Amino acid sequence: MAVLTLMRCLLAISVLSCAAHAQLSPTFYASSCPNLQSIVRAAMTQAVSNERRIGASLLRLFFHDCFVQGCDGSILLDAGGEKSAGPNLNSVRGFDVIDTIKTNVEAACPGVVSCADILALA
Repeated sequence: MAVLTLMRCLLAISVLSCAAHAQLSPTFYASSCPNLQSIVRAAMTQAVSNERRIGASLLRLFFHDCFVQGCDGSILLDAGGEKSAGPNLNSVRGFDVIDTIKTNVEAACPGVVSCADILALA
């Protein structure tokens, strides 16, 4: 009986220790797209200078993306996604800012940074 309990404890510890290595990293794009943060910051500075409320709107957009099934960028999908869903039609805005940032990031680092990460950084 004690051996079974010990085996279960060791199994639980090994499972938990493996999961601890898959952590988020603030330097994830440091080598693949080193200018990512400065590109996003420059675009956000320009967007906020054009319209002061856009920062709050993008925070709301990020919330709506993360609220349902996680932060996957699904709210940015044009056809058949959350972007055109009834509750989101007149409540979220800032898609054009994210599109501009994505265009700028793609010019510097094509195919590297996901839309979900751009939305999180913005």
